[in-house]
Amino acid sequence: MEQRTHRLTSERLVGRPLRIEPGETEVELLTTEEMVVDEKGLVHGGFTFGLADYSAMLAVNEPTVVLGKAEVRFLKPVKVGDRLVAKAKVVEDLGKKKIVKAEVFREGEKVFEGTFHCYVLEKHVLD
Repeated sequence: MEQRTHRLTSERLVGRPLRIEPGETEVELLTTEEMVVDEKGLVHGGFTFGLADYSAMLAVNEPTVVLGKAEVRFLKPVKVGDRLVAKAKVVEDLGKKKIVKAEVFREGEKVFEGTFHCYVLEKHVLD
């Protein structure tokens, strides 16, 4: 399926789509040194969140989709060199509002989960 939203997203910082299907996606992110916050190689949680959010936006896949609210849980730490895969699925379609469940995995182990409240606007949020 064609990617209709967030087409200029940085694969290096937010992730690379592996699969885009109606209402469902998978996106991968390879963690790098520039994401690290300390000497032990801990990756800032914002990158994991960004990956999950990007996957949620692609699950909706409408050009004007935005995030309105997110309820998330960080389950395990992420370190430099980890390959993360986010899986997102639209679980409730309320017209212009979509509820998306997203999970992030490292080698099959879940490290993050969340519910994303996405809204499809009539026009671009910056217009």
